Amino acid sequence: MPVIEITSLSHPGVEIFSTLTEAQLRKRVEPDKGLFIAESPKVIRVALDAGYEPLSLLCERKHIVGDAADIIARCGDIPIYTGDRDLLAALTGYTLTRGVLCAMRRPVMPSVAEVCRGARRVVVVDGVVDTTNIGAIFRSAAALGVDAVLLTPTSCDPLNRRAVRVSMGSVFLVPWTWLEAPVCSLNDYGFRTAAMALTDNSVSIEDERLIAEERLAIVMGTEGDGLAQEVIDKADYVVRIPMAHGVDSLNVAAAAAVAFWQLRAR
Repeated sequence: MPVIEITSLSHPGVEIFSTLTEAQLRKRVEPDKGLFIAESPKVIRVALDAGYEPLSLLCERKHIVGDAADIIARCGDIPIYTGDRDLLAALTGYTLTRGVLCAMRRPVMPSVAEVCRGARRVVVVDGVVDTTNIGAIFRSAAALGVDAVLLTPTSCDPLNRRAVRVSMGSVFLVPWTWLEAPVCSLNDYGFRTAAMALTDNSVSIEDERLIAEERLAIVMGTEGDGLAQEVIDKADYVVRIPMAHGVDSLNVAAAAAVAFWQLRAR
């Protein structure tokens, strides 16, 4: 456990936690072996339990023998960077209220076939770019029994630092990968697709046909415009959540939670 005291923002090794952008972290080593940052002891423990590989830690001194002690014991011979609270805040751009950051290696992404194997309920996240929404969708997916998450390339990276934090580590619990093919290609894996959208021919989320489907892919669209018309046109179902008091729609993360619960596999 090499503990390294830093006194400068330019100390070799700490650029992972400060100057590298999310895009640079993804490509830092190899395209399939980039880095990401997990924040807070609880989230880091979930990642370690899921088999993610730690590369270095940044934490306040008090946490070395405190909240991070068990994490450090599990991480083996990796660098542990520490320093004054004000310096760490200057380094990361914000006060480390939870005290610990961990740089971890990204996993090799599984194929769509691997992620869907044995799954009965999956969610397709199509063009959702807000990190908070991505984290919340993953947290609901883990809590409400969704078997896998598929994201279109226009969606936010689930291993973005804020998305990981908002998910409380749920991004490490639910299998996920990128869906490069059209959403309707999930029919080839035995799924019927349910596009969540308000249209003239939408069926209620309470429709018994939806619940009876053996394998269902729930498709959630962008925060502003919703799903593209082509996705809606090619879906097996177009589904709405009944609204009251003249409200026309829910935030995508809230709508996802409602859909996951109502459409869960029985």
